[in-house]
Amino acid sequence: MMTENAFLKDLEKCELCEHRCRVNRMKGETGVCKVTIPAVASATLHPAPPESYTVFMAGCNLKCLNCQNWTISQYPDNRFVQRGFIDPAELAEECVEQLGSISGRQMGADRIFFSGGEPTLHLPYIEQIVEEARKISPVIKVNYDTNGYMTHESLIRVLNFTTSITYDLKAYHNDVHLALTGTSSTPVLRNATYIGKYAKDKLWEYRIVVIPRINENEIKHLTEFIADIDPSLPVSFLAFRPNFLLQYHPGAPRMLMERCVNIARRSGLKNAYWSGHTGISGKVADIKNGFKEIYLSDEARLAGSYAFYGGCRTHLRDCKACCFNQECQVKKYIPRLST
Repeated sequence: MMTENAFLKDLEKCELCEHRCRVNRMKGETGVCKVTIPAVASATLHPAPPESYTVFMAGCNLKCLNCQNWTISQYPDNRFVQRGFIDPAELAEECVEQLGSISGRQMGADRIFFSGGEPTLHLPYIEQIVEEARKISPVIKVNYDTNGYMTHESLIRVLNFTTSITYDLKAYHNDVHLALTGTSSTPVLRNATYIGKYAKDKLWEYRIVVIPRINENEIKHLTEFIADIDPSLPVSFLAFRPNFLLQYHPGAPRMLMERCVNIARRSGLKNAYWSGHTGISGKVADIKNGFKEIYLSDEARLAGSYAFYGGCRTHLRDCKACCFNQECQVKKYIPRLST
């Protein structure tokens, strides 16, 4: 049972992300993400850099077709079991204890890592966890893993308590970003710019999942965008693995990943690299008839087609404006395969 906490007021008229739904989540009202009270999906020691005790928060404000954490991000619609609400002081104690454990020390885990889903849905709750953790260990580090679709006010709050930030970039052009995620790229690029200009010391890396035929033509635009902010900013290209609504789509081949790094270098970036399992076979879906009049590019038309076949009823995709966002079939989608 959730007790009265300082973070409750933020949830009474929620404007934490750029959907700005203004719903009273404490009374069970739901916006685009459909999350009410803060919920933890799971928490575990995690070896991926930066090594950490990672707290996965349930739910997301995006509906990305390729989500590898779809069992977490599409909460509460897909009905997968989550840990639920945990008192912030209790979770803070757990985090500090795990980081100091034998396994944590052997791994080199040195920070709490908030991921998801999207942690911004739970920002005031996370702030309280960090406050409680630093009562126990004042110098404890914190990483924040985000899709960037937050208000500027939320971003400033995040920068106030984080040690490092891992920041996802999906696409540069708005129609591709809308088709792939259901949201505009504008706030994401705005926040990425702010971090790169004014908080580059906190940026662990920008992360770009490279999806063949969907966002591979976005790479040059994204790398030029980042290089224009600061050529020294780190960029990690991650090889797409078939997942969620793109469960049958081909994985990224090694040649494409190497080409992305070369594009980044030609754009002027000095710190670009790639990782991931490459070359998973698959088949590209047919583009739905009529989408040439709706989406500007073939890449967006293809992504929009996947969304359509997965049950999305509104095109151009825009979850904030969609009158069916409380009955979203994408959030209920259960893939047959996962990699």
